[in-house]
Amino acid sequence: MIEPDWTHWRSFAAVVEHGSLSGAARHLGMTQPTMGRHIEELERTLGVTLFDRTLQGLKPTETGLRLYEPIRAAQQSLAQATLMAEGTHEDLNGSIRITSSNVTCHYVLPPMLLGLRRDFPGIDIELVSSDSAENLLLREADIAIRMFRPTQLDLVTRKLGTIPIVATAHESYLARRGYPTSPADLREHDLVGFDRSELFIQGARQLGFELSRTDFALRTDSQTVIWEMVRAGLGISFAQGGLVRETPGMVELFPGFGPPPLEVWLTTHRELFTSRRIRAIYDRLGEDFTRYLARINS
Repeated sequence: MIEPDWTHWRSFAAVVEHGSLSGAARHLGMTQPTMGRHIEELERTLGVTLFDRTLQGLKPTETGLRLYEPIRAAQQSLAQATLMAEGTHEDLNGSIRITSSNVTCHYVLPPMLLGLRRDFPGIDIELVSSDSAENLLLREADIAIRMFRPTQLDLVTRKLGTIPIVATAHESYLARRGYPTSPADLREHDLVGFDRSELFIQGARQLGFELSRTDFALRTDSQTVIWEMVRAGLGISFAQGGLVRETPGMVELFPGFGPPPLEVWLTTHRELFTSRRIRAIYDRLGEDFTRYLARINS
């Protein structure tokens, strides 16, 4: 029997996880036709049907689901071997993949990366801007800056501090529409919030007042777009206190009123922590973020 190509197995696992050829292709950096060929060749080699083709995408068959588990385990074992090898590196050359939230990657990290590039010119930086939790165990990132405490095993993690979340608007909006004197006045203003996500609605409920999707005059599920719309003077929303305090024209409303602050955690894999390159960037990011958090909370 001809042994299936491991690349085809990797494509198979990605399709199971993402539910479509297009989603799997984006994840692996391939084209959709290439992904489709991999699945067809794997099915032909094995002589089994791995997916049912539906209008909603590719649904794993019972056989496909059974095969997925050992393939997933094999991926994790290979990733673990890579981590162990990476941890033996002693030089300060190479690349490091850092992930954090979209807001942090867009507005907080770039000045810090400027210093990193100056002091560690031999290290290339790959920045993954994402609000999903990239998997450090599968090398989707080497270092993560999380706004929540990681729970995966085999991670080295360190709490750096907190970021306050505050109600805010641009001074141009407030000059045009007036200042709300209490949170209850927000209903009389243009609110900027999420479209499908209920994060703001749930946060408002925790603060003692009810909001619905239609209370937001402007809606998007991109946190960076929400920030840019508020900064442009389109309305009122919640944002990281550090951005508000360090952006000209932005005004914090109702000081002391807001949801619980975001915790900031710096994380890497335990096997990578022994790599001199990883440790250098991990420690430096910890120092830079600690200074930033002290500044915005002072």
